[in-house]
Amino acid sequence: MSFYFETLKMQGRARAGILHTPHGAIPTPVFAPVGTLATVKAVPPRDLHEIGATLVLANTYHLHLRPGEDLIRDLGGLHRFMGWTGPILTDSGGFQVFSLGEINHIDDEGVTFRNHIDGGQERLTPESATQIQQKLGADIIMCFDECPSPTDYEQVMRAVERTNRWAVRCRERHPDDGQQALFGIQQGGVFAALRERSIDFLRDLDFPGYAIGGLAVGETKAEMYSTLDVSVPLLPEHKPRYLMGVGAPDDLAEAITRGVDIFDCVLPTRLARHGSAFTRGGRINMRNLEFARDESPVDLTCTCYCCQHFTRAYLRHLVQTKELLGHYLLSVHNIHFLVKHVQAMREAILTETLPAYVNDFLHAYGLNPAEDTER
Repeated sequence: MSFYFETLKMQGRARAGILHTPHGAIPTPVFAPVGTLATVKAVPPRDLHEIGATLVLANTYHLHLRPGEDLIRDLGGLHRFMGWTGPILTDSGGFQVFSLGEINHIDDEGVTFRNHIDGGQERLTPESATQIQQKLGADIIMCFDECPSPTDYEQVMRAVERTNRWAVRCRERHPDDGQQALFGIQQGGVFAALRERSIDFLRDLDFPGYAIGGLAVGETKAEMYSTLDVSVPLLPEHKPRYLMGVGAPDDLAEAITRGVDIFDCVLPTRLARHGSAFTRGGRINMRNLEFARDESPVDLTCTCYCCQHFTRAYLRHLVQTKELLGHYLLSVHNIHFLVKHVQAMREAILTETLPAYVNDFLHAYGLNPAEDTER
């Protein structure tokens, strides 16, 4: 088999492992930068490799709308199309359908919606979402799921049942050939009983991996952590666990401690476009006047290209003048920060020092995760 997962070491619920794929091994835990339109915004694949990224995410919904999955397939698949030789994960498009498009109709067969580009009517079903991802050619693809408000019990209950039925149809549509792994998605919002109902059903379908969906979409951090306390132990121990759409440094620390293996988020590049940067002492806004004459790097502890060559004063100038170089440098820094943060936690698991690392990191970062609700 080209795709399989092995656990090397555990400390508490946290685990260090290796996810083997046709395009290379992924040491876990791992943070995946998001390349929505087959590009991690402002950052070329060369830099991602130098940073140490081992997995990139691309978006099914956006790539389906443009340039289209048939074109990408005909040009050699997503890896060749975007010039990234490592593993790729594509989401199902479900989150974007429910968050970006105007929903015209949702039924047990699929979703009819108007896309956010030109208002044209679109239709996605479990079968079509799976087929699109097969044509894109990613290593890991996702079942089509319904993404409800996480705190509305009736809505979440209906979404769990529909997501389960859709998972069966995705499983039937996708060949289990070891070349491309289809992950099931656990739903259930912040409700423990619904999380258990979801995974009890999905476990019998024996997916190669399982995602925790429906979090980081409006609930508080305390609610997310308590939901992870319930959700993660329900997932199969010998399969990779993927927490979708989470990338704040404190969230990564808390989730890895609870046993999550894979993460993705647009946060590092989105913050960069707004002039913000991660540091060991917390998030900073490079627009602030205090940095106008600051000759120190963004983060004194960072070894990225940005921090090794440029000052806060220069970064502030780039941000203030809206120079594209500022977006690039801050994106490189922010991605580097999260990738190295997760790699440090992996090493801490292997050396049985994870609690000390997490406590030191959170103390230095200056956050009480239970109180900070911003994402």
